[in-house]
Order: sequence, then structure tokens, then C-alpha cells
Amino acid sequence: MSSPSQPAPPPPGLDLERLRGHLDRERPGLVTGPLEARLIEGGRSNLTYAVTDGTRRWVVRRPPLGHVLATAHDMKREHRVISALHATPVPVPGVVTLCEDESVLGAPFYVMEFVEGTPYRSAAELAPLGPERTRAAVLGLVDTLVDLHSVDPAAVGLADFGRPEGFLDRQLRRWGKQLAASRGRELPGIDELHAALGRSLPGSPAATVVHGDYRLDNVLIGTDDRIMAVLDWEMSTLGDPLTDLGLLVMYSTPLDLPDSPVSTTATAAGHPSSAELIERYAARSGRDTGALAWYTAFAWFKLAVILEGIHYRYTLGQTVGAGFDRIGALVPVFIDHGLTTLQEG
Repeated sequence: MSSPSQPAPPPPGLDLERLRGHLDRERPGLVTGPLEARLIEGGRSNLTYAVTDGTRRWVVRRPPLGHVLATAHDMKREHRVISALHATPVPVPGVVTLCEDESVLGAPFYVMEFVEGTPYRSAAELAPLGPERTRAAVLGLVDTLVDLHSVDPAAVGLADFGRPEGFLDRQLRRWGKQLAASRGRELPGIDELHAALGRSLPGSPAATVVHGDYRLDNVLIGTDDRIMAVLDWEMSTLGDPLTDLGLLVMYSTPLDLPDSPVSTTATAAGHPSSAELIERYAARSGRDTGALAWYTAFAWFKLAVILEGIHYRYTLGQTVGAGFDRIGALVPVFIDHGLTTLQEG
């Protein structure tokens, strides 16, 4: 006779008894049964868990285990922007609670409603949708970005959410410092790209709430191909809205690297071209996108720096896992794309 199956142990970083106790204190009656949880794969730096009591489901977000830079994993900031946007046309999960008491889970965390939907991470994952549905989903991504950039920060309590003055200059200097911190080899062209970006800083339009990492796999697409929720707000701030569009355009550019650990959805049948995405954004937002080549080149530079940081940590034995051994070969490709984009713009 087989023994009854036992619930799976909770994933690291999530003490379900402490979480249940906290929720019972803060939201009495919310949880009606024993909690079970699983780690949601695909998140970037913060840890994301799906939690259920057998009746309802929630999502818990917390910083990575053993994190050092608290400012890079600010749960209060994420909770604040999602709460502020909930009454706007921007689809975000409902927020349940924020906990800044580190004695509960060992770090601050927040709980939000679980939203059904799929984060599409590659052209292969989009293929079953077919060309028409793929096109609708990606165009919806642009429309939602326009909705985000149409929100009046002051009207939703986010007037002090960032420092828009000098935003692009600070961003460029920040990523230059990141590059300097992970220099372990010669990278032809990257200093040239950084300097060229600095010489041609565009004048920013009026500041908006920016997501900071806006792309298809950071949203949940529903069965009707509509965006059900925008996720991963850890890099959000007040700044230049065209940085979001430049990043989206970068991620919508085919890399032509079949064995790449970094994939884009651009080669999916029906995926709109970069030019079409820019045109749709410009038409719907009324913003001038004439300088978008700079923003897209900056996105290539930023991702090159991020990938070089991963490669640098890999060479030091500080990062393990599938695909990390191939990250280093991608960096020159991103540098070349950045230089070409800036020259052709």
C-alpha cells in the first residue's frame, strides 16, 4: 500500500508557516487552508513564488537570497508603483500586502494577486499562436506602453518616484560605471559606443513613469491575446519614456544567433517590425520618435554591459548554469548592433 503523498517542501526563501502567520494577522480570513508554494521560473533578480491555499492563489515577491544591494531589490518601491497604477488603464496585479519586517521571511516582501496568463519568451513559444494572434499580442504591448506613459505621476501619487532632470546622463554614467566594474577583457568598440552616446544625448520629452525593462516576457498574455498584467517593476522610475520604447525595439530586432542563450521574439511569424512598433507608438502617444536610434543604441549598450557582467562573474566561477558559458560571445554582437544603430540613425 502506498503512503499518501506529502506536500512538496517549500522552495528556499519562503517559510510558509511564517507567511501564513503574517497574512492571518494582516488580512484575517484571507487564507483558508494550508499553504503550498512553488518558485516561478524566469524572473530576473528578485524571487517570485506562486502560493495557494487550495482555493485561491497569490504571488510573493522577495529579494534574492543573500542579496547585498538592497536598493536594487526594493520591495517597497515595487509595491508602491503597482498600487499606484492599479486604478489606471495599465494592467497590474492587485496588491494584498507589503511586509518590511525582515523577521518574517528574512527580507522585505510583498504579496499580490495571481494573474492568469503566459509570458512569451521566444519565437518558438509564440509559434502556436500563429501570425495574426502574435501580431495582436505584440501591438498590444505597444498600446499598453502608451497607456503607461500617459499616466500623470502626480495624479497617482508618484510625483516623487524619481529624478527626471538629467535622467539620460545619469543612466549613461551608471552603466559606464557598471562596465568598469566588470572589465576582464578587451571589448573593441564599447568605449567608442559609450562616448558616442554621450556626445549625442537627445533632449528628453516630459518625464513619465518608465518600466525600465519593458518587453514581451515581462507581461502576461491572456487567452484572448490581451495583456493581463505588466510584471517586474523593480527598475521603474520617473524618466524619459523613450528609453522603454528603445529597449522594446532592441528586443524586437532579430539576433540571427541560433544557439544564443538570449532570445528575442522578433523572428516569430506575424511579429511586427521595429519600424511598425515605433510608428504605432508615435501615432498613439503623439511623441516625437525622431531620435529613437539613440535610445535603441543605448539599449544595446546597456544589455552589452549586463551580459559582460554575467560573463565576468562566470569567468570568476561566481555564476553557474546552462548557457552562461555562451554569454561572453554575445557581447561583441550587442556592441556592433549599438554602433550600427547609432551610425544609421
